[in-house]
Amino acid sequence: MTNQTKTRQLGSAGPSVFPIALGCMGMSGMYGYSDEKENISTIHEALDCGVNLIDTGDFYGMGHNEMLIGRALKGRRDKTLLSVKFGALRSPGGAWLGYDARPSAVNNFLAYSLTRLEVDYIDIYRPARLDPNVPIEDTIGAIADLIKAGKVRYAGLSEVGPDTIRKANSVYPICDLQIEYSIISRGPERKIFPILKELGIAVTAYGVLSRGLLSGSVPAQTGDFRARMPRFTSENFKRNQRVVDVLRRLASEKGITSAQLAIAWVLAKEQNVIPVMGARTREQLHESLAALDVQLDLADTDRIEREISESEVAGARYDEHQMRMLDSEK
Repeated sequence: MTNQTKTRQLGSAGPSVFPIALGCMGMSGMYGYSDEKENISTIHEALDCGVNLIDTGDFYGMGHNEMLIGRALKGRRDKTLLSVKFGALRSPGGAWLGYDARPSAVNNFLAYSLTRLEVDYIDIYRPARLDPNVPIEDTIGAIADLIKAGKVRYAGLSEVGPDTIRKANSVYPICDLQIEYSIISRGPERKIFPILKELGIAVTAYGVLSRGLLSGSVPAQTGDFRARMPRFTSENFKRNQRVVDVLRRLASEKGITSAQLAIAWVLAKEQNVIPVMGARTREQLHESLAALDVQLDLADTDRIEREISESEVAGARYDEHQMRMLDSEK
């Protein structure tokens, strides 16, 4: 086993995990059509390859994602650590209606998740965003009560900033923060990562490929939410091809794909970071896992960062409205 494939600790308060996690959001329509049979085969293949952290949100596909994972995990629950985000409110038409992280809502959301996933407990439970109307201490306190009741094992956070992290961790030890982090989304390095190291909290990093931008993916014609994201809008998308081309050239020099280099960069940067890769097919899964064989030294990461500057990227990672809602950006 190489250093890259050794398990990583999900913070001082959490379990050991495979160095890459599987994110399942894209299996429920966010990137256009997705084949359920292939999705389930991908989850099975991931578990067979040693991946043990499966990430979802109870609002992905208005519960569809959890039901899909529940079917996939029949007879395989003992191989899996389930990470579930909660709190986002949806309308029947799919619109986003805000967040609810009151203690009563925490209990309500968990009850439905346990039923959809067909499990007795959730391993890591986390609010998807900070609810501005509810003290984070109340939300984490509710999760702590669920841990004592045996319905949850660990508490996590998502997209929150230093002050919120400290407040949450003072109530109950946080095992990890889920946040977007990639070669072109490096904001957490400045103020958030130092706090996490101090408190012994790990990172589950999503958006490692900037939703496929870094791998050359193009939004589907219908049903793909990326079409409305700033980095994928027409002019920005054209400008960002320069970054994509540079990454492709650097990857080609090593005989690997752009996606593998982007993942390897994240793995090489921090030992407490676990990339959450949104593979929908077995082919995508194996491409991501092959990044574990890529060894980057300090000279490699420095060169990548010199040639791909975050400041050159056109467009924010979310639209203006969503960026204002992110506690991690304040």
